[in-house]
Amino acid sequence: MPTDTPVSNSGPWDAKLQQFHGGQEWAQLSNFVEDFSVTTNPFGMPSGAKLAAAHSIEHSHHYPPADQEPAKSSLARFLWPSEFETERDRLILGNGASELIDLVIRMAPTGTWRPGPFYTQYKEYERSARNNNFTLLPPGTNDKANVACLVNPCNPTGDYLELPELKEWISDNVLPGGYAIIDESMQPWHSEQFREHSLTSQREYVEELYREQGISVFVMHSWTKLWCCTGLRLGSVVCPTAEHMRAIKKIQVPWSVNTVALAFLNAVVDDEEYLQDTWELTPAWRKATVDRLQKLFPDWEFHGREFLSWIWIDTKDVSVAERAVELARAAGVPVRSGGPGYNLPAYIRVAVRHPAKVDVLVGALKTL
Repeated sequence: MPTDTPVSNSGPWDAKLQQFHGGQEWAQLSNFVEDFSVTTNPFGMPSGAKLAAAHSIEHSHHYPPADQEPAKSSLARFLWPSEFETERDRLILGNGASELIDLVIRMAPTGTWRPGPFYTQYKEYERSARNNNFTLLPPGTNDKANVACLVNPCNPTGDYLELPELKEWISDNVLPGGYAIIDESMQPWHSEQFREHSLTSQREYVEELYREQGISVFVMHSWTKLWCCTGLRLGSVVCPTAEHMRAIKKIQVPWSVNTVALAFLNAVVDDEEYLQDTWELTPAWRKATVDRLQKLFPDWEFHGREFLSWIWIDTKDVSVAERAVELARAAGVPVRSGGPGYNLPAYIRVAVRHPAKVDVLVGALKTL
């Protein structure tokens, strides 16, 4: 379980003001090979979308479109291939999911906030709730909250609730009139059938819950992981109604998604080959990495669903985890310590990467 005292060693992050994230060390490594500290797609930025983003620089002396089009409709078509015209009015884009997380929590009913059922999860929701003066409830509480935020699949633990379990959790943990924010950023890795397993497919359920109990369900996505574009800052949220979307738009700063990010999104949703590679090879590369590390370290525990782009590892020993982080960094393949942010210093998080890059990581860890 998490330690009581927050772990420091936050690098460029201001530990008193900011929430720690991985992905910062690569620029300081003269021998950098691969970043295993982030959960981005191992295939890198899709080439066609990267080219579209680069070409958009030619138009960047103009303001971006205030209605986020045509990129917003293109994403709607990606999420709802057959019903996008009736669904897109519930969708809004943001400067990464982080902007939208903060906007939704700012307009949520005040009172109590609670995380999902897992022992830790992505911390931006907690950060925003704390900054907006919510009373924070612990993960194990049985109390319903005014705002409940569940990361599904859960980063970093790798836990995942299917739709029946997810709906039950919302019913059991959100007060009438409250907000349920479900983060599905990593859910598209599920399979080619990800849409039918996603809460975005459950409009009738969402409308009924809002009509009968006043519970507003928001589905959050950070698209920077699936399409490996963290530097562009690109997110979206599917709101329970068009009225909720307009309420977000009212408090969102104009042009928060820039021209380059919009051009990238408009192109990337059509790259089917990239997604097929993702669905086919991510599970295979993940299993191969787990097998190699498990052979070296039989006492370690490896967590997470088979389709995910990372592995959450309990090394059982804080000193071992710290040494693993040091060895990986020294070899130019940084991994994510479970200490900063999560306060789980015996854990490390390792991204799924190309087997040749895993060779370097395994070689570095062999001296443990």
